[in-house]
Amino acid sequence: MSTLFAETLRKLRAGSGFSQKELADRLYVTRSTVARWENGSRLPDAAMISRLARCLDVDAGILFSAVAESDDIPNVIMVEDRSIILTGGLQVLEEVLPNASVTGFTRPSEAVEYARTNRVALAFLDIELGKISGLDLCRTLLGVYPRTNVVYLTAYSDYAFDAWATGASGFMLKPITPEGVRDQLARLRYPFPSGGAER
Repeated sequence: MSTLFAETLRKLRAGSGFSQKELADRLYVTRSTVARWENGSRLPDAAMISRLARCLDVDAGILFSAVAESDDIPNVIMVEDRSIILTGGLQVLEEVLPNASVTGFTRPSEAVEYARTNRVALAFLDIELGKISGLDLCRTLLGVYPRTNVVYLTAYSDYAFDAWATGASGFMLKPITPEGVRDQLARLRYPFPSGGAER
């Protein structure tokens, strides 16, 4: 439990005038994630600390000095260019994977940057992401870490054939649901602690 980081974050957030929910919305995480950081039961990773510092307009060194990273917690990401869908999806992922570090991105480039400094165990990717498709993003993420499990999210089943050709683990039609996520976890190519059946 990181009491120092929890107290530091609480003071900085309050000083910036944000509620836990307002800070969570700006970071594309759930309010419960911020609550866990502030009660000391969960620590953010290095990339999230940098995002926190920018959001709170403070020197990142203040936060880095108060937290120690842990590789024991699997990193799960969701990339979706529509904020409202991303926020809802993150809540589902947090519910199903309470022991994972769940982070959301609206920009594929930020997801790739995150993946280069954090080993991503599982990535949920929207297929239509503007100029860069989720299919291309999958190939990039697998180039960074080949054991990343990728599950595509889309409203259109037409993409299914192309999706399988990229080395993904699964395919889900929107909207994302707890049952759908649990079903995908049971089928992962590379199961990880708290995510997928052991093989």
